Amino acid sequence: MGVLNVTPDSFFDGGIHGTTEAAVAHGMQMVAEGADIVDVGGESSRPGAEPVSLDEELARVVPVVEALAGHVRLSVDTVKPQVAVAALAAGASLVNDISASSALSEVVRRAGAGWVAMHMQGTPRTMQADPHYDNVVAEVYAFVLAQAAAALAAGVPEVWVDPGIGFGKTLAHNLSLLHHLGELVEAAGELGCAGVMVGTSRKGFLGLLAAGPGQEPAPLEERAEGSLATAVAAMVAGARLLRVHDVAPTVQAARLYRPAA
Repeated sequence: MGVLNVTPDSFFDGGIHGTTEAAVAHGMQMVAEGADIVDVGGESSRPGAEPVSLDEELARVVPVVEALAGHVRLSVDTVKPQVAVAALAAGASLVNDISASSALSEVVRRAGAGWVAMHMQGTPRTMQADPHYDNVVAEVYAFVLAQAAAALAAGVPEVWVDPGIGFGKTLAHNLSLLHHLGELVEAAGELGCAGVMVGTSRKGFLGLLAAGPGQEPAPLEERAEGSLATAVAAMVAGARLLRVHDVAPTVQAARLYRPAA
């Protein structure tokens, strides 16, 4: 899943693809690089991000979805039911829902589309203020599996779960979730989910890992290696969908891994 942010403030590529023309061109580039899905988002979910209005998000997302429809499977990254409805009507067939809300799953059910239920503690504006769990693995996995079970029981035909790496988690939380990812893969499979999605691409915890003792976190430009390493680790654990900014190298890594799978 290639990330296509049509926003001015996303943490990695905010503003780069801010016009419809630039976003469509980048989407087509990711298709050429081997993306199976392009995930179009019109509202940043980076730590500290402020929400945008419904009209603004619709204006950013719908024209891009319409232009890319027919070239690749499209996902819309939104928490607004109205945006999901419009994007699905424009040609998307998957809703990537960081809020894992029943309102979004109902939109998806009515459309006969797919849904990604992700875990997030708090909101993008507050989620990294002071993340706390008694047992991060148990709590995160129980939440996404419960949301998935409810959606499947309601008739949503395709449900993915995502542990929400970086969304209200510390470095230790993220590493623990990745270490135990195989448990989520197994449980999701038993439940009847389409699979597990993981998104670690260029995230802040990779900057912390890349930094030496006492050093500042590595900048975004120096997190590609960590992104690839965690993508491969997720594949080894059984994840079936990787949400990434760097499509071409991740596709190459996936092709190298698959023969051994």
